[in-house]
Amino acid sequence: MPPIHTTLTEAEARERAAAHEARLRPVLDPYLAARRRGVKQPVMDFLFEYYTFRPGRLLRWRPGLGIAVQGDEARRWLREPGFVETPEGVTVDPARFPAHRIPSLRWVVTLLERTAARRPHLGCYGLHEWAMLYRTACPRHAHVPLRVKPEALARLVESHPITCTHFDAFRFFTEAARPLNRFQPTRETIHELEQPGCLHANMDLYRWAYKFYPWVGSDLIADAFLLAYRIRMLDMQASPYDLRAYGLEPIPIETPEGRRHYRQRQAQFYQEAQPLRQRLLQTLRTLLELAVINAPETTERVA
Repeated sequence: MPPIHTTLTEAEARERAAAHEARLRPVLDPYLAARRRGVKQPVMDFLFEYYTFRPGRLLRWRPGLGIAVQGDEARRWLREPGFVETPEGVTVDPARFPAHRIPSLRWVVTLLERTAARRPHLGCYGLHEWAMLYRTACPRHAHVPLRVKPEALARLVESHPITCTHFDAFRFFTEAARPLNRFQPTRETIHELEQPGCLHANMDLYRWAYKFYPWVGSDLIADAFLLAYRIRMLDMQASPYDLRAYGLEPIPIETPEGRRHYRQRQAQFYQEAQPLRQRLLQTLRTLLELAVINAPETTERVA
């Protein structure tokens, strides 16, 4: 029997689903309308290209581990992987978590634990976006103008220490910029380098949440998505791109005032991300414990 700590009536579940959709629509509807027109949006495109959870799945509410829902509407979820019917209602069953994914789940739990335990580093100033444009004629967002000239961009990259610890940001550095970084992250060193002040590490809470949907519920996934959305805006505001046409005023990290502003915002996001990381960790630890009980023999594999 799956462990259940909360039972919702059909009406209560419907209210939660409506509230879930209502908080996401103001962010998603303009993006979806622009996408239908074929208009690129460098902030939101990242959240659905680099991250792969589709908008339709993000809008669809599911309760997550430990919550049972009564009623005919919930019974339709039985056609989806992971759900079972119990005397309390329909719920997601950790016994149905695929055994071959347990090593990946364990890898993510370890990553989140080690990241949470480290002190935040708040002095990167978003220079990773500048390093992705250093000494190159092929910017990643070619349709967006730059707000600084290439010579000024190069001077900033060369005159400030780059301390990027996040592999999935570092791998987009230009070849000329990589030797300038204090760290040389690889896939193999992610557990050793990931730290909780990093904007991308905190955006990635969204990835680690939806990766284990529907065992991770939609409310937690939405919290992680909305945090990632706000962090992504800061990421782009501090970049060399001119995004005023998209309603984003630059944060000029090339100035002392801009760097102070960036560091303050980065610290705020660190404070917001830590309790979210702990909530996700608690859910994934429970899922891992219950999944291993039901499938004790697995072949190790990283995420």
